[in-house]
Amino acid sequence: MSFALPVARSFGNRLSTVLRPACPCVIGVVGVRMASTLPRLPVFEAIARHDPESTAVIHSNSGRRFRYGELLGDVCRVRNRLYETAGRDDLDGERVAFLVENSYDYVVTLLAILAAKSIAVPLSPAFPAPELQYILNHSEALLLLSSSKFASKAQEVLRTELDVEPAYLQLSKFQGGGNHEKVTLEKTGPGSAGMMLYTSGTTNRPKGVLLPQSVMTAQARSLLQAWEYSASDHLLHVLPLHHIHGTINAIFTPLFSGSSIEFLFPFNADAVWRRLAAPFLTPDQTYNPESSHLHHHQKKVTFFTAVPTIYSRLLATHKLLPPGMQSATRTAISPANLRLAISGSAALPTPIKRAWCDLSGGNVLLERFGMTEVGMALSCGLDPADRIDGSVGWPLPGVEARLVDVDTHQVIERGQERGADGRERVGEIQLRGPTIFAEYWRNPDATAKEFVPAKDGRGQWFKTGDVAVRRPVDGAGQSTAPSQKDWTRGDLYFILGRRSADIIKSGGEKVSALEVEREMLALPQVAEVAVLAVPSGKWGQKVGAVVILDRDALPEGKWSPLEMRRALKGRLAGYKIPQVLRLVNHIPRNAMGKINKKMLVKEIFQDEFSGDEL
Repeated sequence: MSFALPVARSFGNRLSTVLRPACPCVIGVVGVRMASTLPRLPVFEAIARHDPESTAVIHSNSGRRFRYGELLGDVCRVRNRLYETAGRDDLDGERVAFLVENSYDYVVTLLAILAAKSIAVPLSPAFPAPELQYILNHSEALLLLSSSKFASKAQEVLRTELDVEPAYLQLSKFQGGGNHEKVTLEKTGPGSAGMMLYTSGTTNRPKGVLLPQSVMTAQARSLLQAWEYSASDHLLHVLPLHHIHGTINAIFTPLFSGSSIEFLFPFNADAVWRRLAAPFLTPDQTYNPESSHLHHHQKKVTFFTAVPTIYSRLLATHKLLPPGMQSATRTAISPANLRLAISGSAALPTPIKRAWCDLSGGNVLLERFGMTEVGMALSCGLDPADRIDGSVGWPLPGVEARLVDVDTHQVIERGQERGADGRERVGEIQLRGPTIFAEYWRNPDATAKEFVPAKDGRGQWFKTGDVAVRRPVDGAGQSTAPSQKDWTRGDLYFILGRRSADIIKSGGEKVSALEVEREMLALPQVAEVAVLAVPSGKWGQKVGAVVILDRDALPEGKWSPLEMRRALKGRLAGYKIPQVLRLVNHIPRNAMGKINKKMLVKEIFQDEFSGDEL
């Protein structure tokens, strides 16, 4: 393991870094620190208990394997290099930004920053330099780390007009097969260790969401109980790593249980199908030569978490696979082999859920609700009977949830889910508990705005901005499994969407954009859809639909608003059926499959803002 270490030189109020060869030992300002000593963080305690020979991380494309026994030693070495680079042995609470690919190196870097009691700021390599510049400035990062793969990207950012240039450290790649080093866990606590993720910034500049180590740990422990991660789980990781989904759900939590994490990124449907099929192909069946390292003796994937667009792409490409591969993949994703398949980060269309269930022979996708500020908050249960279509289930262990009526601003108590007129009451989801973020970084006004004081003195409630209804479902919540029975009980939550973008107030009625999208996606003519609130002088807002047509169902690519309304009649109440329609070839989404509806409505329906033709 070698590094290039920078020497920081001051030029006015800016810093310049000059690389010099790294010394293999810990010297200078950190000479008094033991290279093999870490603070006693719960995640380090968990890793130390795992079988040292068991697999922690696999790189799918190269086949390189890294064991739990070498992980903490590698964390120590990188942590010590952070002290060297900073020129001091106290980094408590300092922000450390990093550009590292989805790999064992990312895992080590994240844990090393926590080990330094610092705040990890993962950066997306896909972001342009000005966006990364904003994050470095806003977080006031002391250090910027990068792998060799993203060294040029890091240097590009360092050439921008930064308020104060961070010291820069380029990390070399771990190769695996290292010694099992004895690591001592100190009695010292975690200090200010944590992670800071930046929101997507759909309406304003992105905010830094501070997740202390205690919050990260609480989120992991909640998921450990709910989703029953274990050392026998093999998780296939295809998600970006600057979001809560990819970091907490698919790295931090499996590290607590001793699961194996296999990185296969960026997502490619054909590569994922080949990997899933690998353990179930007969010896005479061969792979694409580029993937010759994949063999039938590979471990089966037992845990897969993704976004709806990934499942949609997998379903669309499955029919193009050779017959033998189709058979092997159906076996791979069957309930007997793929223990858990989760969908989140965006609403799951019913047709995708049903198609996956049919293809897999009964594996029902588990839906959950979460966001950067709260991690995972609601989830359906492991029992297939608890995976109700359109529902995100119940509050997860350790999470308190309530609904606050969007009109009266009163808490919707249990048994008060319907108003005097018999209609379901729509409420904003508010949350509290140890899994909730600490603050928006150095933005007390924004933080205060999103929290509501509690009358019971048990802590503030966080306003999620998502609205839902709560209703009972026959047959759900009957699990007798010890890990499930304490939380999969009572009425389930059904998300209607973001209060600001997915609740359309048209002519005095409230329309859930997600409900309309779900019904439209069930039509054979519709491949993708975004339902939007279009400003209207007459109605307040009109229901608008942006649609990508299914070319197989409509080879000529034509579909009129009248045909749309006829197709939806009987599926939706008249006031919910879109009044305006636009056909497009592409709907922009972010890395997690989400659509910025406020921007899209301006781009697509600008000419409709003052018209009411229907």
